[in-house]
Amino acid sequence: MTNITADRILILDFGSQYSQLIARRVREAGVYSEMYAYDISEEDIRNFNPKGIILSGGPESVHIEGSPRAPQVVFELGVPVLGICYGFQTMSEQLGGKVEAGVVHEFGYAKIDITHQDKLLHGIADENNQSQVWMSHGDKVARLPEGFVSTSSTPSCPFASASDENRKLYGVQFHPEVTHTAKGVELIANFVHKICGCGSEWNSDNIIEMRIAQLKQQIGDNKVLLGLSGGVDSSVVAALLHRAIGDQLTCVFVDNGLLRLNEGDQVMQMFGENMGIRVIRADAEERFLGALAGVTDPEAKRKIIGREFIEVFSEEARKLDGVKFLAQGTIYPDVIESAASKQGKAHVIKSHHNVGGLPDDLAFELVEPLRDLFKDEVRKLGVALGIPAHMIYRHPFPGPGLGVRILGEVKKEYADILRVADDIFMQELRASGWYDKTAQAFAVFQPVKSVGVVGDGRRYAWVIALRAVETVDFMTARFAHLPYELVDKISTRIMNEIRDVSRVVYDVSSKPPATIEWE
Repeated sequence: MTNITADRILILDFGSQYSQLIARRVREAGVYSEMYAYDISEEDIRNFNPKGIILSGGPESVHIEGSPRAPQVVFELGVPVLGICYGFQTMSEQLGGKVEAGVVHEFGYAKIDITHQDKLLHGIADENNQSQVWMSHGDKVARLPEGFVSTSSTPSCPFASASDENRKLYGVQFHPEVTHTAKGVELIANFVHKICGCGSEWNSDNIIEMRIAQLKQQIGDNKVLLGLSGGVDSSVVAALLHRAIGDQLTCVFVDNGLLRLNEGDQVMQMFGENMGIRVIRADAEERFLGALAGVTDPEAKRKIIGREFIEVFSEEARKLDGVKFLAQGTIYPDVIESAASKQGKAHVIKSHHNVGGLPDDLAFELVEPLRDLFKDEVRKLGVALGIPAHMIYRHPFPGPGLGVRILGEVKKEYADILRVADDIFMQELRASGWYDKTAQAFAVFQPVKSVGVVGDGRRYAWVIALRAVETVDFMTARFAHLPYELVDKISTRIMNEIRDVSRVVYDVSSKPPATIEWE
């Protein structure tokens, strides 16, 4: 079997909000990449054995004392290096150039004039020798290191990009990894293929083949337990493990009563009946709702749901004999964020639960087959494994489920109302084509009553809020500008079909300052 990670790109993170996007773009080009903090040791860099190195952007200024620097070995290995924004600036400073604060700070769209077409900029110029890019910088390179030549400029930035092709060193002041840069994908592909000489072995079929071989070697004849939620990650893990080890896999699906309409039955049909996977369904609705009674604080609700999940899952696990491994749907961003938080570089906005944290008597060995994959890669894997696209490409659903989409206390009555309202919302979004135009959409139950008119009478009933957002990275988002006719149709259906709802409102808050979820 081909070693599909032999060609590998190392990304050193200087704190940019776009760093993970760089790694994803490299992988989209068919090349394996990993991301590490800029202060990785020289030994680790050498052991990684990269075909090329990318230095990310970052929020710092190279003029600030103690600001991050690239390990000197980066420029001594003889492999190609691409510096992006801050990465370009620190490379320039470290190699003898000069960086200064720009008189004009560039943030947003810009047109670069391409003055010299090197291997990096090959094919990205339009008929006017220009290209649209996304700038986000205050400082700029004022003098290039010896051996570098300028390859593009803007009116306020003489060195929008530069290179020393003899040493295979390249720098860009803009961000090729973001979608706003018109030919950014092509630029990154130029770097990894034309400059670093990497192939295109990193793809879904090869990943599945590699991962199945690894799982068989790790697991052998032993049994594996998986907590199946019906979400993308655990679903893909289930399909992957089933293909690798068949009946050695047992899944436990905890039905907490806080799922979407008919979701429990759909999970059982998809994985149990259609795919032949052994799935144990633990019906724990009453237990969860009982534990949540009287609780209104969002964080308290999350912790209760997480605790109850662990307890129910543990009880089901103890009924099984001979299980050695516990499978989890950990993905690469989880790993990156966990590492960052240990270094004090991340803040916990909300708590999440995972199957990790089981009682000591359940001492399983972990199997994490998605640990080195990004979400978009996981989705592609799921489709390649035969999971229907409509399940794989569903909008995100929080771990605590409807527990955090019911404001205040959680009750079965509220959950049942919300399930139907949310389903009507999704039906109409799909029918209108807007489901795929939005990144996330859902209904929220408001624990307040509003007066309504029904026929000749009046009634006091609940309020439902609708939320739909457009975003690429979920770090920032704007509310979706749904057509008024569509909002009207959704609102009318909800109020006509759910007698306990008398008013529907549409959330027009963007992130920031609001979050995407209400709780």
